[in-house]
Amino acid sequence: MAIKLILLVVFFSVMVGIGFYCRKHATDVNGFVLGGRSVGPWLTAFAYGTSYFSAVIFVGYAGQFGWKYGLASTWVGLGNAFLGCLLAWVVLGRRTRIMTQHLNSATMPQFFEARYGSNSLKIAASVITFIFLIPYTASLYNGLSRLFGMAFNIDYTVCVIAMAVLTGIYVIAGGYMATAINDFIQGIIMLIGICAVIAAVLKSQGGFLAAIDGLARISDETVSTTPGVFASFFGPDPINLFGVVILTSLGTWGLPQMVQKFYAIKSEKSIATGTIVSTVFAIVVAGGCYFLGGFGRLFSDKIDIAANGYDSVVPTMLSGLPDLLIAVVVILVLSASMSTLSSLVLTSSSTLTLDLLKGRVVKEMDEDKQVKIMRGLIVVFVAISVVIAIIQYRSNVTFIAQLMGVSWGALAGAFLAPFLYGLYWKGASRIAVWFSFIFSTVVMLANIFVRSSFPTLLQSPINCGAFCMIAGLVLVPVISLITPKPDKAVVDNAFACYEEKVLVHRTTALEDEA
Repeated sequence: MAIKLILLVVFFSVMVGIGFYCRKHATDVNGFVLGGRSVGPWLTAFAYGTSYFSAVIFVGYAGQFGWKYGLASTWVGLGNAFLGCLLAWVVLGRRTRIMTQHLNSATMPQFFEARYGSNSLKIAASVITFIFLIPYTASLYNGLSRLFGMAFNIDYTVCVIAMAVLTGIYVIAGGYMATAINDFIQGIIMLIGICAVIAAVLKSQGGFLAAIDGLARISDETVSTTPGVFASFFGPDPINLFGVVILTSLGTWGLPQMVQKFYAIKSEKSIATGTIVSTVFAIVVAGGCYFLGGFGRLFSDKIDIAANGYDSVVPTMLSGLPDLLIAVVVILVLSASMSTLSSLVLTSSSTLTLDLLKGRVVKEMDEDKQVKIMRGLIVVFVAISVVIAIIQYRSNVTFIAQLMGVSWGALAGAFLAPFLYGLYWKGASRIAVWFSFIFSTVVMLANIFVRSSFPTLLQSPINCGAFCMIAGLVLVPVISLITPKPDKAVVDNAFACYEEKVLVHRTTALEDEA
């Protein structure tokens, strides 16, 4: 217990200390929200990765999909790495940095306003962001309850409040720069922690080959009659597994808190380095989490899914580890949750301040006032997420849990296609963007209330979210082609940034012989 408490005190002290150290970077809106657009490649890459992977992944998704698909769930982690990180950086990173700076947009709703010439789009995007980010924020606490109960026997409410307060302190004090530096430290902890935990769990089962052999001998006729299916390449249900890969990987392309990391990139070199670093980080952390969860059925004699749910799988796997490793796991999950929480509350507060309050509710708002309001809203958002998390935990309110499940699908489904086409294609129309917003939010909300009316495949919120994302990629260009063309002046202004000539070193580009 002493080891666990000492590690926690050191961890929290460092996080808060960095927050106060970074106060000098958070004196204006650009500094508070984007770190002055001067964040280096390693910090940006780790900020992207740690915002991506939270306790929801480590405890919830890894346990649930590892139980359902066995070792094949590792494909989810690899999809996250190569589709959600590598391809996202290659396709979105550079263009996002260039166009958002050119349009002077610090948030995704601001980008939609400037790119498509519509203030109404900015308001709609802000409302969608607010509605679906808050319940997603609350879901971050879910993975902590069982782990803290196992390690400290501390009440869940105390854990949630402590984590929320400490995260709020360093984000309020240091803004984006404090979040980025803390994300880097938390990312290192996650890398070391997941490797140590995998090694310890496999050792407890007699080693890697023995664990594979044991998994191959497990059968569950309610899932599949194929022998050894949980140790197979694609598992018992490849179609639904593919839906999970799409939602959790392609979804990052349309999530405001993820895309906003590209706004803050410092230089061209930072993009190349950040691409590699974030991909390797995701391979280890996401691949490791789902790989670990794939062995969950080896502990089936200790797990009652019907009574305790999938969230009990990973904590049960870890319960027999030495005290030092359990302490590392607790810090790992805290790191994963706090890094994502800080990103979400910063995104929510900046969106509400810059896109809804500024110029409407508060007519005159200078830089200092904007930063003060964002800091105040961070307190509000953290408090709301804590209340929702505690209500759900104590009352088992299923509506909240469902809303958390559809938030990724609604946000990414609404924003992915308009954002992607907005960066690359001059023909994307304002009406098509509206259609994308309305289609995804309506479909995902309907999935909560009238799920039984959906086709069997789409009754899963995960598959439904993946469907909305793919549908948006098809619908936006189709609707753009049959609706009035966008304003040429607005489009030309947005794309002018790509035509600007810049001088570069010869190491970057060879001179033209002519």
